[in-house]
Amino acid sequence: MRKGFVNEFAIGLSRYYPRKFAHFSDYGQVAKKDLMHRFILFSLSLIFLASCQSPSVKKVEVAVWDTFSLQFEGPMTSEQALENPFTDYLLEVDFVHASGHSYQISGYYAADGNAAETSADSGNIWQVNFTPDRVGAWTWEAQLYKGENVVLQGPGTRESYPIVDNSGTFSVVEGDFAEKDFRSHGKLKVSEDGFYQLAGTGGYWIKAGADSPENFLAYEGFDSTYRYQAQTRDGDSKTDTQIHTYKPHAQDAQPNDPTWQEGKGSNMLGAINYLAGQGMNSIYFLTMNIEGDGKDVWPYTHHQERQRFDCSKLAQWDRVFTHMERQGIMMHLVLQETENEKLLDGGNTGLDRSLYFREMIARFGHHLALTWNLGEENGPANFSPNGQDSTQQLAMAEFFEKNDPYDHPVIIHTHATQKDKEELLPPLLGKPSLDGLAAQINKGERVHQEIRTWKAHAQEAGHPWLIGMDEIGGWWKGVLPDEIDPTHDTIRSEVLWGGLMAGAAGVEWYFGAKFLHNDLLCEDWRSRENMWKQSKVAVDFFETHLPFWEMAPYEHPSWQKGIYGLRNDKNSLFVLYVPPKQSRWPNLSLPEGTYDVSWYDPIKGGDLQKGSLPTIEGTAETEVGNPPQSPDQDWVVLLARISKNPN
Repeated sequence: MRKGFVNEFAIGLSRYYPRKFAHFSDYGQVAKKDLMHRFILFSLSLIFLASCQSPSVKKVEVAVWDTFSLQFEGPMTSEQALENPFTDYLLEVDFVHASGHSYQISGYYAADGNAAETSADSGNIWQVNFTPDRVGAWTWEAQLYKGENVVLQGPGTRESYPIVDNSGTFSVVEGDFAEKDFRSHGKLKVSEDGFYQLAGTGGYWIKAGADSPENFLAYEGFDSTYRYQAQTRDGDSKTDTQIHTYKPHAQDAQPNDPTWQEGKGSNMLGAINYLAGQGMNSIYFLTMNIEGDGKDVWPYTHHQERQRFDCSKLAQWDRVFTHMERQGIMMHLVLQETENEKLLDGGNTGLDRSLYFREMIARFGHHLALTWNLGEENGPANFSPNGQDSTQQLAMAEFFEKNDPYDHPVIIHTHATQKDKEELLPPLLGKPSLDGLAAQINKGERVHQEIRTWKAHAQEAGHPWLIGMDEIGGWWKGVLPDEIDPTHDTIRSEVLWGGLMAGAAGVEWYFGAKFLHNDLLCEDWRSRENMWKQSKVAVDFFETHLPFWEMAPYEHPSWQKGIYGLRNDKNSLFVLYVPPKQSRWPNLSLPEGTYDVSWYDPIKGGDLQKGSLPTIEGTAETEVGNPPQSPDQDWVVLLARISKNPN
C-alpha cells in the first residue's frame, strides 16, 4: 500500500470527519490511539483504494496555509544503521501550482512514520511536509536519492532510489480556522521596512511572549531527553538532574490537546494554552545547548552524537510546535547557545552544521510562525572569547537563505553591552541574508536608544533590520516574579514601551538567574502574569491605533528623560509615551491644525479616553493638557489632526 496515497486520502477525509481525523490534519500524522481508530483508518483506506478505478473518486483537498504531508517507502534502515539515513539518503519533492509557481521541499527520515507514538528508531518511511500558499490545482513529484553524504551533493552527483507512485495531484481551497490560528493569516515574513508581516492578509504583527525558560524543550515528556550534567558555575542558574515537568500547568490542559503515547505532553501543551490565553504570541527556546547552561536539549540520538537525529523526539517536538502555531504562538527557534558556537565544524558551516540546519528546515520549515535565530549571544565576548566571527555568522545566514524554501526570518542574538554591539555588529549590516537582531540589552534605560541606533544603522546600510527586544538584563534579574515586583513599573516604562516606541518588532521576557522560576528552572508562567497582561495592553495599542510600521521617531528638546515619541506625517499622527511621576506634561511642536487628543492607559488598557483638553491647536509649543485621572502613573497620548487651519 503506497503511504503517500493513503496520507493524501486521510487529509481529505479529515475535512469531512473532523472528530476522527483532526489530529492527522493538524499534526501531520494519524492518531492511532486505540484499535477503533486503526480499524476506521484501515477500512477507509481500503474503500479509497477500491474506488481508484472509478472516475468519480473525490479529489484530495487541502486548505491554503495548512500542512500537506506525504510519506514514502524507502529501504528498511534505522537511526544507527551503518549507511546513515540522515546523510546518505535525500528525499526531495517538487510542488507545482497551476500558475507555474513552485517549491522544492526536502523531506526527512521518519523511522516507521509514526515515531511520536511508537518511539520507533527504525523503519522504511521518509516524509515531507508542505504548506501551500495559494488556492488552486497543484501537482507533486518525489525523488529519493542515495549516496555518501548525498544531502550535501549537487544534482549531478547522486543516484536515484526508486519510489513507487512518485507523483500526484491535490487541490488547495480556502480554509476556515480560528482567528488566532496562523492558518487564518498566512506565514510570518519580514516586511521591507523591518517588521513582521503576515503573508496571507498583509497585516503587520508585533510579538510578545516568553524568553524563558530558554531550555523549554528539556521536558520529561519527550523521548531520550535528560540533563547530562548539573550546572553549578557562578553567573548562571543552578540546576540538578531534574528536567521540566510543567506540573503547575496541568490545570491548563484541554481534552483535545495533541498529546502522544496516551497523554504525554499534557502539561507542556497546557503551558502553551495558558500563555496564549494571556494574549501572548511568541516563545523563545533553544534547540541545542549541549555545552551550555542547561545541557539538556539537542535533536540528536545522544548528546555526544552529531550526525544522527532522534526521530521520535523530533516528531514529538513537532506536535508541540504545531500546537503553538494553532494557538497563535510563534516559534522563536534559537539554533545554538553561545557555548556551542564552535561545537559543529569549529564554527564553520561544514558537514555537521549543514546537516543540523537541513534537518531543522526539513522537519519544521513548513510552519507558518517561525523565526530562525542563528545563536544566543553570538560572537566572542569577554566571558565567551571562543565565539564565531562575522564570516562564520554570515555563512550560517546564507545557508538558510539558500536552503529554506519558505524564506523565514533569520536573525541573530546579540551580547548585552553597547560596546559588544559596536564591535560585533557592523560587519553584518547591509547583508541581505540576515534579517535582524534579537537584542539583549543589559540596562533598561538604554533600550530605547540602542534599538533606535541599530534600526538607523541598518536603514543607512540599505537593508532594514527587524529588531526584537528579547532579553533585558542584568543577567541575574531580568523580569522578576510578580510576588517580588508586582507592578513592573521600570520594565514596563523603559523596556516594553521604550522598545516599542523605538521601532522594536516586539518583546520577549527573560527571567534572570537568581529567583524562583528562573531562566533554566521556570515551571510556571503564572509567575509573571502581570507582565503578560501589560505586554498585551501595549501590543493592543500599537496594533489597533497606529500604523506603527510607517512611523518615525519624534522628540522635543524640552522633554524630560523617559518620554518617547513617534510621528507619521502622512496621517498627521503623533504619539507620546510619558513615564510615571512627571513634574509636568510635555509640550511638543505640531504643524498648524486642530488635533484630537486621546489618552491610553498603559497599565489597564481599554478604550481611548479624553483628558482635560479634548482638542488642541498645533503650534511650536503645544500643550497636551492633563490625563483623565491618576496623574502620577504613566500615560500614552495620541494626537490626530482632524482639520488644517486655513491659510
